[in-house]
Amino acid sequence: MPRKRKLLAQLSALQSNSSLPPFDALEKLNATPDGDSSPKSSKYFAIEKKNSSQLEADFFNQPCISLAKSFLGQILVRKLPDGRELWGRIVETEAYLGGEDEASHSKGGKQTQRNAAMFMKPGTLYVYQIYGIHFCMNVSSQGEGAAVLLRSLEPLQGLEAMRELRSASRKGPTKPLKDWQLCNGPSKLCQAFGIDKAFDQRDLSQDAAIWMVPGHDLPGGQDVVATTRIGIGNRGEWAQKHLRFYLRGNKFVSVVDKKTEREMAAMGHFSCS
Repeated sequence: MPRKRKLLAQLSALQSNSSLPPFDALEKLNATPDGDSSPKSSKYFAIEKKNSSQLEADFFNQPCISLAKSFLGQILVRKLPDGRELWGRIVETEAYLGGEDEASHSKGGKQTQRNAAMFMKPGTLYVYQIYGIHFCMNVSSQGEGAAVLLRSLEPLQGLEAMRELRSASRKGPTKPLKDWQLCNGPSKLCQAFGIDKAFDQRDLSQDAAIWMVPGHDLPGGQDVVATTRIGIGNRGEWAQKHLRFYLRGNKFVSVVDKKTEREMAAMGHFSCS
């Protein structure tokens, strides 16, 4: 018993002389607001606080063509100011390779105020206006001035909100849009998701209003058609390069290239449907 009293006295002296807070204070310091006692500094805790399924910066940090293909099947999410979320599966993309690419806005390595986002970190949005009315959205990749154009989405969630946004940009009385018409083109996509110049230079891995999450049914190589880009005009050999990619058989693709699909089938890339 004397030994026990001696140990208790030593413990009491240690607590009274220590500069550390009492044990219950340490628990409160490390506890999260909801009572979780995990340390706030833990990298695992930091990941849990984010959207755990959100595609992060590492995903976007790949060569342009690779990123354009990797986007197929992934899901774009847009959170509207009223809290509604719009979800769309990416089914068509185009790669723009930067300096050497005659069809790219950054051809020759030219950097301007308009295309600055193309030279920023991978995952940066490059939104530009066409015909002074419509917008197109690209995502920067590895490579100076390289970016991927998002051409078409398969709507998954928030279709009525997409119809509202599309209707607001159309003049005069119009028929209700069918599902496949909502996002089957780069400017339609931006209209349906409420994307304008204000989204230029935003970071897809960090932004609270727009991000990407992994798709559940990612395509295999046999499901992807590689063909020429659309609307780039006379760009010599660059007009003939197969830098547009889409999911074969998906009705939400903007333009289907049957000739290329037959050629790919003849080469054994996939069975002809």
